[in-house]
Amino acid sequence: MTFERACALAEVPEDEALGVTIGAYDVAVARHDDEVFAIQDLCSHAAVALSEGEVADCTVECWLHGSRFDLRTGKPTGLPATEPVATFPVEVRGTDVYVDTTTTLNGVTPS
Repeated sequence: MTFERACALAEVPEDEALGVTIGAYDVAVARHDDEVFAIQDLCSHAAVALSEGEVADCTVECWLHGSRFDLRTGKPTGLPATEPVATFPVEVRGTDVYVDTTTTLNGVTPS
């Protein structure tokens, strides 16, 4: 695995997401229940940034049409999205968040 620094942990408040670019990918780093997640920052339905949506109940909502994606699996939990988005391994090292975009946790190839 190849982890790259994504952001400072303090930049991602509880139940919010932060959009970052790591290598060739736009990633939404989100916090919920003191866990940190990394998910492709692109809704599979409308191609808008998920990092601009609301984080709740371990999901992130697409602000445009309301699709929700599970932060752990990338699977849509609400229509209109039907396709999952990529999720990435995360490590918190001290006060920083590191993400590996060379590996996906759910086998979905990021676009």
